[in-house]
Amino acid sequence: RRKFLFSGPPGTGKSMTAAAIAGELGLPLFLILLDGVITKFMGETAAKLRLIFDAMHSARGVYFFDEVDALAARRATDNDVGEARRMLNSFLQFLEEDQSGSVIVAATNHRTLLDPAIFRRFDTVFVYAKPTAEEARQVLRNHLLTFDLDSIDWAKVDGQVDGLSQADLVAAAGDAARDAVLDNESVLTTEIINQALKDRASIHSD
Repeated sequence: RRKFLFSGPPGTGKSMTAAAIAGELGLPLFLILLDGVITKFMGETAAKLRLIFDAMHSARGVYFFDEVDALAARRATDNDVGEARRMLNSFLQFLEEDQSGSVIVAATNHRTLLDPAIFRRFDTVFVYAKPTAEEARQVLRNHLLTFDLDSIDWAKVDGQVDGLSQADLVAAAGDAARDAVLDNESVLTTEIINQALKDRASIHSD
């Protein structure tokens, strides 16, 4: 299997997984920037896609199509236009015909926007989710290893993690560590962690 589709909210590890696959296989990771592929001119997007799939034969690697819904949206949407259908049909055809030795990874934050036909072109579909309270606690612990965590009231911390992604938690851990070092003589407290989590959550509420 070498064609994978990842779906789930932002910050849950889709891009990191693609990088990990490339690292484990010892292959280069090629990020396909779809804003440089998709154009308004008839047939030009398909031509660019063909160049990418041709490159998969000559340069073996992990080819990562992020936010693939821009390329593979449902054909029945209200704003559907002829060029969008041609673009999707070309992508589906290239995926189906690909016989290279490269790994193809596509990711989306909006699974429901994808055309149903896209799912049949991938060997496996992985669904990513935001972490549970227990998983969130482990993410925080892993990124605060240099601090004494014995005095942390994790039950209080658990109440602040709802709705945050893994990436949010990593960022909050970094903020808490910085605040502890700069403002609290390198002593990390429950209050410092919770404030960092609240600050991170406020970004999404704006």
